[in-house]
Amino acid sequence: MSQENVEIVRAAIDAANRGDWDAMFEGTTPGFKLDMSRAAGPGHGIHGLEKARRNMAEFAAGWDSVRVEPREFIEAGDLVVVPWTVHARGRDGIEVVARPTFVWTIRDGAIERVSMYQDRQEALAAAGLSE
Repeated sequence: MSQENVEIVRAAIDAANRGDWDAMFEGTTPGFKLDMSRAAGPGHGIHGLEKARRNMAEFAAGWDSVRVEPREFIEAGDLVVVPWTVHARGRDGIEVVARPTFVWTIRDGAIERVSMYQDRQEALAAAGLSE
């Protein structure tokens, strides 16, 4: 089951990199939550599906380009921990790189929750894992 969960997460990330928000959120549960409570800025908080979709689209629209590069997929039962690098280029050519880690909760083949953490160790601890 874990490899299937990794493929679900990989497909959602690929869809996000294409800007295909419908495909990114296609495999979510009705009670889906995007937990950005550890983030700064306007996306801060815990959001349901429609707000999450809107926030992602608005975030991407604010940049010339945004690309997410997963560094690894760590399987932990129903959880997939994904440290990634975000490459964003602003309208004036300024490039920004961020390295958050996300924990994806997959239940019965559907994305139930995606939680953002500022660093890998915090995300691993939340998933009940250690280095």
